[in-house]
Amino acid sequence: MAAVIIPVKTEEQLEESCNIRKEVFVQEQKVPEELEIDEYDVIGPDAHHILIEIDGVYAATGRLIYYKDNAAKMQRIAVRKDFRSQGIGRVLLIAMEELARELGLTKSVLDAQCQAEAFYQKLGYVTTSTETFLDANIPHVRMEKPLEL
Repeated sequence: MAAVIIPVKTEEQLEESCNIRKEVFVQEQKVPEELEIDEYDVIGPDAHHILIEIDGVYAATGRLIYYKDNAAKMQRIAVRKDFRSQGIGRVLLIAMEELARELGLTKSVLDAQCQAEAFYQKLGYVTTSTETFLDANIPHVRMEKPLEL
């Protein structure tokens, strides 16, 4: 099983990315669609989307936006149910970190769902928030990781 990392460059790819997020966040986790899809869901200089393709099927997606202090904010990281626990989330996040380095960013910041906190810790992220907070009614923590070049 080879993962193909695809930087989103077309409207069709962006739609596929949003479809994965709707499956994972809207259908599975009951996040209201109006909270899930926002002003960064466009192809342009302010947001970078990535798709992961496995055997011709789009399996995962994530989004990177610019954040304060020369950081990348990793967002909307979603892996389709049939592809979970196969290392795809790890491949996706590493690809997003590599993109952030290429963009000259020095830190990665993300708001992790509490149930995924251990996953991000395994990839070198450190929890920086002192308390959990709700995002779309789901408990989250803020996490960070330096991006050495």
